[in-house]
Amino acid sequence: MDLLVPSRTDPSLGALPEALLRRPRLALVLLCLLLWLPGFFTLPATDRDEARFAQATKQMLDSGDYVRLRVGAEERNKKPAGIHWLQAASVHLVEAAHLGTRQDIWAYRLPSLLGGILAVLATFHWGRSLVGRRAAFLGAAMLASCLVLVAEAHIAKTDAALLASVAAAMGIFAQAYLRPEHFTARQAAGFWLVLGASILLKGPVGPMVPLLAGITLAVIDKRAPWLRALRPGWGLPLMVAAAAPWFVAIGIATEGRFFEQAVGGDMLSKIGSGEEKHGGPPGFYLLTFGIAAFPGAWIVLCALPTAWRDRLNPPTRFLLAWIVPSWLVFEAVSTKLPHYTMPMYPALMLLGAAWAMDPLRRRPARWWRWFALAALALAALGLALAAQAAGWFLLREIFGPALLLLPLGAALVWVVARAAWSGAWGRAGLLGALLAVPLYAVVLEAVAPRLEPLWIAPRLAAVLEAKAPGLASRDFGITSHSEPSVLFAVGGETSLLRTGGDAARFLAGGPGRVVAVGDRAERDFQHEAATLALPLQEIGQVTGFNYTRGRWVTLMLFRRAA
Repeated sequence: MDLLVPSRTDPSLGALPEALLRRPRLALVLLCLLLWLPGFFTLPATDRDEARFAQATKQMLDSGDYVRLRVGAEERNKKPAGIHWLQAASVHLVEAAHLGTRQDIWAYRLPSLLGGILAVLATFHWGRSLVGRRAAFLGAAMLASCLVLVAEAHIAKTDAALLASVAAAMGIFAQAYLRPEHFTARQAAGFWLVLGASILLKGPVGPMVPLLAGITLAVIDKRAPWLRALRPGWGLPLMVAAAAPWFVAIGIATEGRFFEQAVGGDMLSKIGSGEEKHGGPPGFYLLTFGIAAFPGAWIVLCALPTAWRDRLNPPTRFLLAWIVPSWLVFEAVSTKLPHYTMPMYPALMLLGAAWAMDPLRRRPARWWRWFALAALALAALGLALAAQAAGWFLLREIFGPALLLLPLGAALVWVVARAAWSGAWGRAGLLGALLAVPLYAVVLEAVAPRLEPLWIAPRLAAVLEAKAPGLASRDFGITSHSEPSVLFAVGGETSLLRTGGDAARFLAGGPGRVVAVGDRAERDFQHEAATLALPLQEIGQVTGFNYTRGRWVTLMLFRRAA
């Protein structure tokens, strides 16, 4: 297949009914729902971040304390409370509508789902002034289908909501940059309020992106008329005023421990060392972009050489300033996680879409196009093989649903490559987003929830409900699997025990108690129980794979024998 054919005008995106193209926002929302709803209700709470965020919100709801954050008995002084307020509001609405309870993890995921949708809509809305209406639609659709955003829309934490705030802030910033003389005080107020909201979501990360972009643009342009249009004289105080009340309250409530632990512990540990073994070398995000931004990454890669040559064009310059400095910062930070660079994805997708929809596009070198196509094919193949390998490793069998992924992935690669071969690059980009729907549906609905060894906490809770119905979480202790998902599934008063001896002493400490003891701690537990003359009754076992530690664990449940 030769991808060097002359480019032709792509007059129609050609993969959606005209009725939907006349209502682009509706089409984008429907695409988001098709991509993200599979698995949204069926995937259990994942370790560790999602379970931590959801458990902190649950304890906020139970206690009525909307200032301090706790996970179990420990303070969680790492992130601001913004996402927890959104999650608490969504849980309240779900319970008021009798659609679910605070035990349902999907109720905590709703802000992530809505944040992702708002990010996609913001990319389209403000992208129109940067790349045109059709390219903005394509860029928003490519963003919706990015593997990393699909994953984040299923996880009850900050990053999808943060993406929405950054996309909105940078979209407003773009208006100030391109047309400073027409930029209104109302728009400036919106910009600073959105940044204030982003601070309440994830601290300095939100404001960092426009700050670095602004410095880059001011240095390159040697002038900054947009700065006066943004009205920082009253805008900065407005941003601070939006976020300050909670920071003052949490500082008083924790006697300053929040700032000591959030800045001195969490943030600096991410910068200086790979937190929780999430380190990586500089270049990590570049090397993994083809996977994280699948299936649209290959079009972005094809577009980058042209974008760099076109950097004197103000919209292109703005998008590059959005991407490059923040990307370099994240590459320099020691802790590496795929979602960290997601705030730059709207700009990347808009660059790719603008190139794809340009009838006069300049094609990159042959080897670079084949490299980009290879990245697409390898990501699709890798997704299929990873699902099948997970089924074999965890279930010791050929996992039927995962077999669908290879033909689905091959079909996606073939269809989009043929569209590009015919010169319809815009159509190729949109077809990639549409054909990702069945691919993700199989992974998230048919494969992942059925890999039962991964989901230890809900199976443990089910055994407790069957063997010790009505057990209060304060009467349950666990060792060898002290993951936050256990707190979410069983209850926030669960005792997370360090050793088998601790488990025996906990069991002896009161009537009606139950402990779960891991196989690595059983000998110590049995020895301490014998020392205490504690009669034991085993009431069940749960065996699973702790994916956060990369090892199998068998939990044996004991209570005091009658």
